[in-house]
Amino acid sequence: MVKKNLSEIVISEYIADMWHPLNDEQREHLISNYTIQCYKKNEVIYCEGETPTHLMCLLSGKVKIYKDGVGGRSQIIRMIKPVEYFGYRASFAKENYLTAAAAFEASTLCLIPMTTMSTLISQNNELAMFFIRQLSIDLGIADERTVNLTQKHIRGRLAESLLFLKDSYGLEEDDSTLSIYLSREDLANLSNMTTSNAIRTLSNFANERLITIDGRKIKIIDEEKLKKVSKIG
Repeated sequence: MVKKNLSEIVISEYIADMWHPLNDEQREHLISNYTIQCYKKNEVIYCEGETPTHLMCLLSGKVKIYKDGVGGRSQIIRMIKPVEYFGYRASFAKENYLTAAAAFEASTLCLIPMTTMSTLISQNNELAMFFIRQLSIDLGIADERTVNLTQKHIRGRLAESLLFLKDSYGLEEDDSTLSIYLSREDLANLSNMTTSNAIRTLSNFANERLITIDGRKIKIIDEEKLKKVSKIG
C-alpha cells in the first residue's frame, strides 16, 4: 500500500473533481505546482484589471466576486463557497479580470498556475470537459440572476438573496439562522439595491415575521412565505 504525502492528501481530498481524471504523471505535475494561500477578512484576492495568473479553489471560508459600478457602488456578482473554483475565466478568455474578489471572512485558497492548468487540460479531455461544464453552469446562473435582478421588485430581490445565502452556506445548529453574516451594504450589493432600501426591506420582513434580525445574524422564520415573496417578485 502506497502512503500519500501531505500534498497529495490536500489535493485529492479538497479538489477531487480535478484530481480523479488525472493520471499519475499529471497528478505529480499538479502536486509540484500548487500553493496554499491564506487571506484575512476583507482582504482583496485580486483586483479588476489585473492579469489572471492562477486558478483558485476555496478550501475554507467565504469569498465574494464583485464589480464596482456607477458612483463607486459595488455589485456582488457571485458568492464562492468551499469547494468551488474561480478566477480562471478571464485567463481562458485571454483578458484581464473584469471583476474583483475579496474574502468575506478568513479564507484559505489553493492556487494553481494557469500555465499548469493549460498543460493538464491539453493532455486530459475529461478535465477539459469538467471546466466546460463549470463555465456552462456559471453562465446559466448568471443569466437567471440577471433577469431576477432587473425584473423583480426590491422585496423579491432581497427574499431571493436570503434564500440564495441559505442554499449556498446553510444554517447554524438551530436550523434557522444563516451561517453567513453580511453587512447591510453587502446584502444590498448582492440584491442590487441601495443600503437604505435593504435596511428598510429587512425591517419589513421582520415585522411580517418572515425573519428575525440580531445584528448581522438573520434567522429565517417562515421560509415558505419568503419563497412566495421571491417568486412573485
